[in-house]
Amino acid sequence: MKQSTVEIAQIRGSIVETLEKSLKNFGLQKKKRIFIKPNISAPEYLPGAVTTPRLLYDLVSLLRDSAEEVIVGESDGYNYSCRSALKGTGIETAVKKAGGTVVNLSEDKVVQVKLKDSAVKELFLPKTLLDADSIIDVPVMKTHEYKIYSGAIKNLFGCIPDNRRIFLHPHLNEVLFQLHSILSPELTVMDAIVAMEGNGPTKGKPVKLNLILTSNNAFAVDITATKLMGLNWREIDYLNHIAQKTGFQEEDIALTGCSLSDFSRKFELPRIDLAVEAQLRIYRSPLLTKVLFCSLGVVKLFQTATVAYRKLRVGD
Repeated sequence: MKQSTVEIAQIRGSIVETLEKSLKNFGLQKKKRIFIKPNISAPEYLPGAVTTPRLLYDLVSLLRDSAEEVIVGESDGYNYSCRSALKGTGIETAVKKAGGTVVNLSEDKVVQVKLKDSAVKELFLPKTLLDADSIIDVPVMKTHEYKIYSGAIKNLFGCIPDNRRIFLHPHLNEVLFQLHSILSPELTVMDAIVAMEGNGPTKGKPVKLNLILTSNNAFAVDITATKLMGLNWREIDYLNHIAQKTGFQEEDIALTGCSLSDFSRKFELPRIDLAVEAQLRIYRSPLLTKVLFCSLGVVKLFQTATVAYRKLRVGD
C-alpha cells in the first residue's frame, strides 16, 4: 500500500474555509469531469446519517472553479428512490445552486466489470461513474448495526445501481474490496461535522464533532476514523479483509492537522438485538438473502416487525 495522508481538520470558521485549505493541501489537478459520491442513506436529511448538504454545496462550488463538470450521484435505496432522496435531503438544491448536476445512478447505463480471483465474478457499475476523470468519496463517520462501522469504503457500496444489491451482502467484504480497487477515489472528504453512534447507519444518535477528514486514500480515512471513535478496526470484518488483501500497515498512514488524542472519544456501539441478529444470520446465506429480500413487500414487513419489536423492548 502506498503512503497515504489523512488530514484531520476542525471547522473553526466556515465549512468552505476549512475545505478550501484541505483541498489545496492535496493539490487536486484540473479535471474535466468529477464525480462525487455522498452518503444518502435516508429519503430526508438526518444529521449524522446523510452527508451535510452545506458541505456538498461548498465542495461543488470549489471544484467548479477548475472542473468543467461536477456530478453528484447516488443509487436508489431498497425502498425509496434516489430522486426523492436527492430532493428530500436538500442535496439536489445545494448541488445545483453550486453549479453542479445530480444523477440517479440507478437510471444510468451500466458497464459489466469482470473480476478475477474473486468469489464475486462480476459487478455492474454505472457508466457515468466509470467515465469520470476523478471520483471523490464523501461519506459520513458513523457506527453501523450490521458492520459495526460505516465510512468511506462502505459508502462505495451505494455505487452499485441495482437496488437489490442487498443480495450481495453474503459477499460484502469482497465486494467492498473490489469497489475500492476498481473505483480508487482520488480524494475522500469525510463528513464528521455531525457523526453518529449507536444503531447507525440511520437510527443512531448524532454526535457533533465539527471535523472534516480529507485523504488521498479511502481506506486510510476509515482506519483513522475508527481510532477517533475508539473502535478497533481489526474487529471490523471488511476493513480487516481489505488490509489482508492489500498488505496494509498502519505505518503507511501519515496524519496531519489536528491530533487524534484531541478529538477521540468512545462511540457507543450498536445494540445487537434480536432483530439485528436475525438479519445478520440471513446475510450469511446467499439463498436466504435472496428468498427473504426478493420483494419490497417482504422488506417492509421485516422493517415493520423490527420497529414493533424495538418499541416493545423500550417498554420492558
